[in-house]
Amino acid sequence: MVSAAPLQPDAGLIGQAVSGDEAAFDALVGPVLEPAFKLANVMLRDREEARDAVQEACFMAWKNLPRLRGEDRFSQWFLAIVANRCRSVIRTRWWKTLRLPLSGVASELDHAAVETDLDLRRELGRLSANERAALFLYFYMDLPLSEVGKVLRVSPQAARSRVHRAVTKLRLSMQEVSS
Repeated sequence: MVSAAPLQPDAGLIGQAVSGDEAAFDALVGPVLEPAFKLANVMLRDREEARDAVQEACFMAWKNLPRLRGEDRFSQWFLAIVANRCRSVIRTRWWKTLRLPLSGVASELDHAAVETDLDLRRELGRLSANERAALFLYFYMDLPLSEVGKVLRVSPQAARSRVHRAVTKLRLSMQEVSS
């Protein structure tokens, strides 16, 4: 489990980064790169696209840092940029790929556990990117619904609805698979 959100950087560091200090920007973005990559990977389901999305989000954050409002937390703001970038990638995708598990790996593991994991991954893949993002932010990053809402640019009630709908869909589909 990842700790809640990274600590809020002090306003001085943000001010230095706004004035063009690259080291200050690196200090701001460094702690949120790993959660940002994980979020992008969950939304896009492709490590290379996730890396590209986070890299582009870093550039966009650097360019738009003066727009960061005082009440925003840098980590939420940056994760929102990553989520928006991922949505753009999904909208512009003109191809789909089929990902198959590696053969030979399953023979060393418990077959039931492997099948359950594959079923869960398949069912997670059927959720929308926004539903996967809501689940990731809420359950994996352990963010409160108010912060999930800020990252996804929706109200806390809408974030709660997305999490609830996604969990309900997963439960139903996993019950169908297991029966």
